[in-house]
Amino acid sequence: MAQLNNKELTTLPVGRLGLIPLDSCRPLGEKVNEWLVKWRKERENPELGTCAFEGYQRDSYIINVKTPRFGSGEGKGEISESVRGDDIYVMVDVCNHSINYTISGYTNMMSPDDHFQDLKRAIAAVGGKARRVNVIMPYLYESRQSKRIGRESLDCASALQELTKMGVENIITFDAHDSRVQNATPLHGFETIQPSYQFIKALLNNVEGLHIDNDHFMIISPDEGSMRRAIYLANVLGVDMGMYYRRLDYTKVVKGRHPIAAYEFLGPKLEGKDVILIDDMISSGSSILEIASLLKKRGAGKIFICTTFGLFTEGMEKFDAAYAKGTFDKLLTTNLVYQDPELLARDYYISCDLSKYIALIIDTLNHDMSVSHLLNPADRIKKCVNNYMAQYDK
Repeated sequence: MAQLNNKELTTLPVGRLGLIPLDSCRPLGEKVNEWLVKWRKERENPELGTCAFEGYQRDSYIINVKTPRFGSGEGKGEISESVRGDDIYVMVDVCNHSINYTISGYTNMMSPDDHFQDLKRAIAAVGGKARRVNVIMPYLYESRQSKRIGRESLDCASALQELTKMGVENIITFDAHDSRVQNATPLHGFETIQPSYQFIKALLNNVEGLHIDNDHFMIISPDEGSMRRAIYLANVLGVDMGMYYRRLDYTKVVKGRHPIAAYEFLGPKLEGKDVILIDDMISSGSSILEIASLLKKRGAGKIFICTTFGLFTEGMEKFDAAYAKGTFDKLLTTNLVYQDPELLARDYYISCDLSKYIALIIDTLNHDMSVSHLLNPADRIKKCVNNYMAQYDK
């Protein structure tokens, strides 16, 4: 980390750093702020006292922005300090279902649409005075509606265009459902980041005795959409991969979709191998648990479910039951979206903290430097695995 920090000082910052974590993303934003404060206070450079580095070392980079509601339910954005010339990073969690507001005496839970409107209100409150506005939206708003199949809306593309028209220059997201949606705004920055390193690090820190080699380990994709994630991780770890695909019944339509007739497996034998089952999100959890059950029937050893976003839209009961049956051994998701206390209390759950990674990306972008070396964690994953395996080779 020290080497990276020294490297970042070879360029001037774009502007004074400002961090705006909206209420939906406040806990994660505060952790990111702590890392930034720590790193910048530890830096030593003769130029830190010049006007180019004004406000570079501070006790906090958080700028307070409020998004209060009127009694009618309408909202507004309010900013409490000057941001003229600042390099602003707005953080929002559109999946946070724990926040509510009152309208005509009724309590409404905030939806992704409400959070996206608050994001736009915060950007509007900045009022074009900042030197640059960047948005960090871990779960990309409407990313599951990123392509048109029939007569339907293209919500994600429309949202990206709205943000860029408001002056947003860079959009940072994680594990976008389909990264090709960035084609909607080709002249603006868009990065979709994979938390592969954080999954491996958290797993190895919490589970002992694993053998990460081709004879004992395997990566599984639960569907065609996660193939890219599984291929990358399998190649870095030097292990085999397999996948399931859904065989649909095209003679029927249930709730607007063709029902799944069966899950078919493609890949080498996995009997006795521990596996990572990797996907971008858990919604209800039915599909991922079905795949984990099928893997057990095929003779898989330990099963570790790794998904970037744990939404758990139907609660934790089915996961509790599956864990009790031995369907899976550990469940890993990130803190990029709201984590219910009920989830954090589960013995089988492992939380992967992304605050340090986000802080490093912000720090690098603020110095207007390339983040390419941060987006490909292959070397860090290999080093982490080698250090882990060395404990058992002695």
